[in-house]
Amino acid sequence: MDGILNILKPPGMTSHDVVAFIRRLMGGGKTGHTGTLDPGAAGVLPVCVGRATRVIQFLPGDKEYRVEITFGRTTSTGDAFGEIVYRGDAASLTSGALEEALRAFVGEIMQVPPMTSAVRHQGKKLYELARQGIEVKRQPRRVNIYSLRLVRMDRAGTPHPRALVDVACSAGTYIRTLCTDLGQLLGCGAYMSFLLRTRAGVFSLDEALTLEEVEEFARQGRLSGKLVRLEQALEHLPPHICPLGGSGPG
Repeated sequence: MDGILNILKPPGMTSHDVVAFIRRLMGGGKTGHTGTLDPGAAGVLPVCVGRATRVIQFLPGDKEYRVEITFGRTTSTGDAFGEIVYRGDAASLTSGALEEALRAFVGEIMQVPPMTSAVRHQGKKLYELARQGIEVKRQPRRVNIYSLRLVRMDRAGTPHPRALVDVACSAGTYIRTLCTDLGQLLGCGAYMSFLLRTRAGVFSLDEALTLEEVEEFARQGRLSGKLVRLEQALEHLPPHICPLGGSGPG
């Protein structure tokens, strides 16, 4: 089988775990995902099967997320799984001030990759170094934030209010870094308390399959019908017609 499965990754599994699950269902063969989603995060994870693994680099890289941000604290990892390294008080934060701060991050910005990322440093991934308690200097990278929209703010007036924010961004954007930088700008600290990827390229959350659904379709022999064809996944690219070879005149 060749094509792409739009998988709803559950929290608690790594992206590699999901790929291994799909590979086992299909009895082996080439399988790969189009972009890592944090183990604690949930949402859209396109998994390429068969010949589709050859086109991963040509798939659209833009992403959309819904992120929950908790203010008044920072953690060692920038998310809810790290140790709290700063405890503050964000009781004075208002939705108006938050919306104004969000506007400062829209457009091209520079981000420093977190130590929890898969960016390589001298042959090793940063998260591998982080597990050894090693922190290294990272070069900032240019990313593009297309839009930031405050969905709602909860617990306003308390020391640790929370907000749901919709993010549309380019490939390579680190949402946990965005949350940390937002907390710094506001002067109260913040971390990413939950993350849901709602879109990856042409793949959306409302069409994603749970692993239980994928397993059932495989049992029924209907999984091939759930694969997105390569032509559909690559329809954003202009067509290119190759001329037929010939022997020439004579």
